[in-house]
Amino acid sequence: MCKLEYAGPFRKYIKEHIELKQAIGYKYVVEAMHLKRFDQFTLGKYPNATCLNKEIVLDWCSKRPHEAQANQSARASVLRQFSKYLDVLGLEPYILPKGYYPKEPQYTPYIFSKKELLHFFTQTEQCHYSPECPCRHLIMPVFFRMIYLCGLRVTEARLLTVGDVDLTSGVLSIHHSKKDNSRFVPMSNSLVQRCRDYSTKVHGFATPEEYYFPALGGKPMTNTNVYHNFRRFLWQARISHGGRGVGPRIMDFRHTYAVHCLKKWTEQDKDLAVYLPMLRTYMGHDSFQDTAYYLRLTADVFPSIILKLQNRYPDVIPELEGDFSETN
Repeated sequence: MCKLEYAGPFRKYIKEHIELKQAIGYKYVVEAMHLKRFDQFTLGKYPNATCLNKEIVLDWCSKRPHEAQANQSARASVLRQFSKYLDVLGLEPYILPKGYYPKEPQYTPYIFSKKELLHFFTQTEQCHYSPECPCRHLIMPVFFRMIYLCGLRVTEARLLTVGDVDLTSGVLSIHHSKKDNSRFVPMSNSLVQRCRDYSTKVHGFATPEEYYFPALGGKPMTNTNVYHNFRRFLWQARISHGGRGVGPRIMDFRHTYAVHCLKKWTEQDKDLAVYLPMLRTYMGHDSFQDTAYYLRLTADVFPSIILKLQNRYPDVIPELEGDFSETN
């Protein structure tokens, strides 16, 4: 449930809308913050509004100085969903047309080669001790390997606790991921051994509730901290980076994992009708379409197998369109 307080003219409906979204499984945390800012906006500029009209919607959605296109589109999308909720209630709001604001150019996932992965992980092994983060040199070699070898989302890895990493069965427990879903993720034998060595050095006397990859004060690593280390290792591995927002991105390890799995299974003539549902479950995808996306990506990255994929799965290979983000 949302704990934010609202005071604007639409406070009752905003609160109910967020509670409904969270009740059906959406985390709706970032969206709730957008609506909190919208609530403050209307409180200050339209305190007596009784209807969410076109003037209010376009005023709120107008591009701000130095604002990225993606952020404007995100704000507009959240408000559009809220307007649709009001419409269901019969309050006749103005609903922003879908696609009213153009999206940023599509980001195409970067698929690391085996050689690039080797160079990157070799650099994580060279990570030095830092008094500002005493466990960093132990964390980094395991953290990034786990993202790739288990196809994890970055946040899933960051928020793992000691109790989530079962070193006896070799299974990770992922809790409250996308749409509040949970799943079990088996690890390879080599990764399990790395985790055992790491746990002996870092978590000799830890409780199950402690974060598996701790930052200072026992808190989880932040996305910013992970990103800065990622960029450093990329540079040291001599893997080109196009700048923030261009890539490679950390989430590309997850994309690479899926593509490498499909490539291997295709070359081994595995029945992907059987293996795709397994990959979907393993990666925690909400829909089959999220997993089928990787069929197209695999074919584009490895043209040598494109005919095999297209001949056997012509009806399930989607076009590469839209912003494929870490949430998938």
